[in-house]
Amino acid sequence: MKKIAIVTGASRGIGAATARHLAEQGYAVCVNYHSAKDKADELVQSIRDKNGEAIAVKADMGSEADILQLFAAVDQEWGPLTALVNNAGTNGGICEVENITAECLHTVFATNVYGTFLACREAVKRMKAHGGAIVNVSSEAAKFGGNKLAHYAASKAAINTFTVGFAREVAPYGIRVNTVSPGVIDTEIHHASPPDRIANLLKTLPMGRMGSPEEVAEMIAWLLSEKASYVSGAVLPVTGSR
Repeated sequence: MKKIAIVTGASRGIGAATARHLAEQGYAVCVNYHSAKDKADELVQSIRDKNGEAIAVKADMGSEADILQLFAAVDQEWGPLTALVNNAGTNGGICEVENITAECLHTVFATNVYGTFLACREAVKRMKAHGGAIVNVSSEAAKFGGNKLAHYAASKAAINTFTVGFAREVAPYGIRVNTVSPGVIDTEIHHASPPDRIANLLKTLPMGRMGSPEEVAEMIAWLLSEKASYVSGAVLPVTGSR
């Protein structure tokens, strides 16, 4: 059966690394993006240049209508997907709880939680007949609460719990669901932070460095593969011992 994957939030960072890696493994990959069309198109072209199959589809993962259109686009292009990577997310910005707004909470939970739920809903509808695999991307912030990012940490903790319950629901259909929980990864989100914040962060890393998006992508690809055929309902850290 043709291997077809949707990777949400795939225009950069962990999502882009995952899309590239899956394409190299023979998946037809839908590169989902929200606003970075140029980066998504560039990624798709790089995959095609290596004889891979890829399309870019714009969709706000905080919008149910956009999610429905995303899956419909893949159905039309290739047919029912076999793999889903829920990578799209937002941290809402550093903010203490006393200053949090309902708008910020809505934005963070709409993308990180509701979007993941709805994408999984649509994936199951398509995978029930033939099985499949889903990987959600969480964060170690779910365990320690984040540093003035309690809103973000709470949204990722919700995904960890969802993964366990959802995996049990769909196991009878041959669908596996897991989560990767990255620690500090060398992506744009960290480089946008103040230099002193990054310097202090590096001091807490036992390996003396951030992880790479490719290292997380390797774990995601393994979880999607048959090599992980009896792994489901797991939340696996990628943290470099932190």
